[in-house]
Amino acid sequence: MNLIKLQAVAAVFLAAFGVTAGHAADYNFRLHTLVKSPHPYNDMADFMKADLEKKSGGKIAVKIFDAGQLGKDPAVISEMGLGTIDLMISTTNNAVKQVPEFGVFSMPYLFAGIDDVMEKVAPGTPVDAHFQKIYADRKIGLKLLALGASGTRNLSNSVKPVKSLADIKGFKMRTPPSTMISKSWAALGTLPVSVAWGELYAAMQTKVADALESSLPGYTGSKLYEVAPYLAMTEHTIQVNHISISQVTWGKLPADLQKLVMASAVEANKHGAAMAKKYDDELIETLKKDHGVTVTKPDVKEFQAVLKPVQTDLAKELKLTAELDLIRGK
Repeated sequence: MNLIKLQAVAAVFLAAFGVTAGHAADYNFRLHTLVKSPHPYNDMADFMKADLEKKSGGKIAVKIFDAGQLGKDPAVISEMGLGTIDLMISTTNNAVKQVPEFGVFSMPYLFAGIDDVMEKVAPGTPVDAHFQKIYADRKIGLKLLALGASGTRNLSNSVKPVKSLADIKGFKMRTPPSTMISKSWAALGTLPVSVAWGELYAAMQTKVADALESSLPGYTGSKLYEVAPYLAMTEHTIQVNHISISQVTWGKLPADLQKLVMASAVEANKHGAAMAKKYDDELIETLKKDHGVTVTKPDVKEFQAVLKPVQTDLAKELKLTAELDLIRGK
């Protein structure tokens, strides 16, 4: 193999790892997401890769591992503690074991919408400062870069269109094994039944359950519209995500690159929130036009009125009062 061919092969190899033949990056980040595209998390990952590589002048290279290539979130968090994985973008729900206080974000009607989340968890807010401190105090080996919002969760069922709170009374409501979620839906007049996500389609078919709550991508991707063709845009939960970096990796970065990484995560979350809205809007149209789903938008003030005192009680029971008060602005 002549010299020109060797140089070409080397250039291809280096490009695959985010560097060029003329300049090897000082810091090579491995970035984990759990999801397949299209998804806001992967859009955020793409944003950070482009942003960091450009603005660092090639000092930082980012390689994205999406769709859980590096493992499930709990295992990835452990690896990040060792510094073998550098960055992750994922739901706060999957980090509750390490950060129990993240459980507050599962409360229905905690936020008015995606924009409300972005305002209340933005850098410099009491909520952001609170979770920054929790990361440090719990010594989980991660540094929180930013919190954000990445989509809504809504109600669907196999019985009838939902236009008001009264319409869901008596629904056999599928819930995950969560005290907060099951008690919230019981307070709204449904009969919670615990069913694993992988068994949900069959449970709906056999009438073990006749209603469920999920993200729009989850509802569409699992073809749940076939067994639950009535979709109510309750937007009862806004999915909160975190962008976190390994404390080992963070400690290796000089101050200027730390500032750059933090700023990039904040901007990535803004991009992710915009993409989440776009995906939700597009999926609603697809569900109506291609799958015959009946979409309604009930008055959620009825739901909120019932759940406000329930939130307070659940926060006391689950030791999340401090977090709830912060989000409520107390």
